[in-house]
Amino acid sequence: MSFIEHSIESAPPAARRFLTATRDHLGYLPAGMARMAASPQLVDGFLKLTAIFESAALEPVAREVVVMTVATRNGCHMCVAMHTARLTELGASDERLDAVRVFALRVLDTTGDVGDPALRDFLAAGYTAQNALEVVLGIGTYTMSTLANRLTGAPVDEQLAAYA
Repeated sequence: MSFIEHSIESAPPAARRFLTATRDHLGYLPAGMARMAASPQLVDGFLKLTAIFESAALEPVAREVVVMTVATRNGCHMCVAMHTARLTELGASDERLDAVRVFALRVLDTTGDVGDPALRDFLAAGYTAQNALEVVLGIGTYTMSTLANRLTGAPVDEQLAAYA
C-alpha cells in the first residue's frame, strides 16, 4: 500500500493541526483522514468545504442524505458506515428526504443538467433554489473525500463497524 495511515505525530507538519482538530471533534482519528494527511492541502480543502457545507441552509439530516448518496454511489464503505451512524443519530425518517436523494442522484447522473421536471419536483418537496445549489456543494465536497478514501484504501474504523 502506498498510503500511510498517519498518526498526528507522523503526519506531515502542515497536516497535524487538521488531524488534531478532527480527533478532538470526533473523539478519534478516522483512518480516511489519517491516510489523506499525506496531502495537507487535500485535508485542508476538505475540512474547509465541509465547514461551508455544514453552514448551508439545507437542514442537517438533508445534508447527511446528500453525503450518503455520494458515498453510496462512489462505493466508499468507510463513508457509508460513518454517515449511517450520523443518520441514525439524527433519526432520519422524513419522507421528504427522498426528494433530496433523488435530486442528488439526478445532479450526478446528468452532471448538473437536471432538467426542469427534476428541479420542480425538488422545489415541490419544500426545498429552495438555494438548497439545490447546496446539494451541488455537498456533492463536490464529498466526492473529494469518497474518491480519496477509495484511492487510499481507507478501512471502516472500529468505532463505525456496527454501521458497516
